[in-house]
Amino acid sequence: MAKLGKRASAARAAFAGKDDISVEEAVALVKDNAKAKFDETVEISMNLGVDPRHADQMVRGVVSLPNGTGKDVRVAVFARGPKAEEAQAAGADVVGAEDLMEIVQSGKIDFDRCIATPDMMPIVGRLGKVLGPRNLMPNPKVGTVTMDVAQAVKDAKGGQVQFKVEKAGVIHAGIGKASFDKDKLKQNVMAFVDAVAKAKPAGSKGSYMKKIFLSSTMGPGVSINVDSATGNEPTA
Repeated sequence: MAKLGKRASAARAAFAGKDDISVEEAVALVKDNAKAKFDETVEISMNLGVDPRHADQMVRGVVSLPNGTGKDVRVAVFARGPKAEEAQAAGADVVGAEDLMEIVQSGKIDFDRCIATPDMMPIVGRLGKVLGPRNLMPNPKVGTVTMDVAQAVKDAKGGQVQFKVEKAGVIHAGIGKASFDKDKLKQNVMAFVDAVAKAKPAGSKGSYMKKIFLSSTMGPGVSINVDSATGNEPTA
């Protein structure tokens, strides 16, 4: 077994015995132990009681985090004419139609969010096998197929996060940076959990939110009390 370095050993010691703690405690623990030489991303993982193989148990959605993600999001927009100009004016990094399709088909995907006007979907639809596995396929349910491309670009760059449950019933996302104030990280955690709660599908039976974990890019994870994260803590 490889020997742990001093930083990793110290982090493990700090996390030892911590389980099912409040959002405040989890944020403080993760933030205080993010000791890498770069600004680590604070990540949330949620284990849901759903089986996404069934259409009525799919969980997906979008949330605008109150304090942003701290990440510089590169946005691609499929549009023509005035809508392409609107996207460029709003700050889109890549704008195009057939030319952008050819770039994506070549394997060059230098963006984190993909937006399209409805009339571009016949073109974008050909890219499903490329964009789908990367969770980049535009979808009207999360506001990335829209005529209001300017607002969609601004939302993407302003801290909007998309989420989609994976095969094992897990959702994960970055909800800020370790350099954020603890209160801002807490607010982002609560906003993300609330959005997932509101996205509960009709086919979900029994316990919906089973486990919630918080971690940093290079650090251990800690479980958060679900009631604390959903604002359902009992009052004294």
